[in-house]
Amino acid sequence: MIHLLFTLLVAEVVAVAVLLFRTPLRKLALLGLDRLKRGRGPLVVKTVAATSLVVLSSSLYSIAKIRRRSAEVSSELIPTDQVLLSRHLLEASLMGYSLFLVLVIERLHHLIRELPGLRKCMDAVMNRNRVLEEAKRVRLDEMKARDGEIGCLNKQIKQLKLTLEEKVKEIKTAEVNAEALRKQYEGSLLVYDRLLEENQNLRRQVQSIDRHWSHSDRKKNA
Repeated sequence: MIHLLFTLLVAEVVAVAVLLFRTPLRKLALLGLDRLKRGRGPLVVKTVAATSLVVLSSSLYSIAKIRRRSAEVSSELIPTDQVLLSRHLLEASLMGYSLFLVLVIERLHHLIRELPGLRKCMDAVMNRNRVLEEAKRVRLDEMKARDGEIGCLNKQIKQLKLTLEEKVKEIKTAEVNAEALRKQYEGSLLVYDRLLEENQNLRRQVQSIDRHWSHSDRKKNA
């Protein structure tokens, strides 16, 4: 039994070492494990594992029984119990390590089979990130170009504002000048009206003087 467990343990260690390193033997080991998981392979593995667990439980029970018996009889183990205890401990250790290595082999096989899919997913994610980075870079370039255009437009708007302010100042100056001209024109109209009125008064006076002289001349002639 112990020789069989040692052989099984060595085989499992070799299988783990083969699966850990990328060699041509790993492909053969993977093919063997794939075939083992098909058909009746899983049933056989479960049966062997269950048997190993039963034997492990039996060994642990025997160890506990020997210790309990030695505790009841005396504090020291007799040579026969020591041999049996050592044998059961060795068997339990070998079976425990064997079951642990079976789990390790199963997980390694599962991870190695999933590795290509994970790599594809990783490549897809990296390609997607690359596309997103490229799109982000393009957007940044577009944003920079838009910022440049916005800067140019802001400069043009400032220039237009300055031009508008100058035009507004010119319009205000023109309005002030127009108001001054209007007031000057109104003053000129007042002066013109006053002069026109004075002219009419002078004409009346001249006409009155003419009539007076005409009347005087008529009297002299008469």
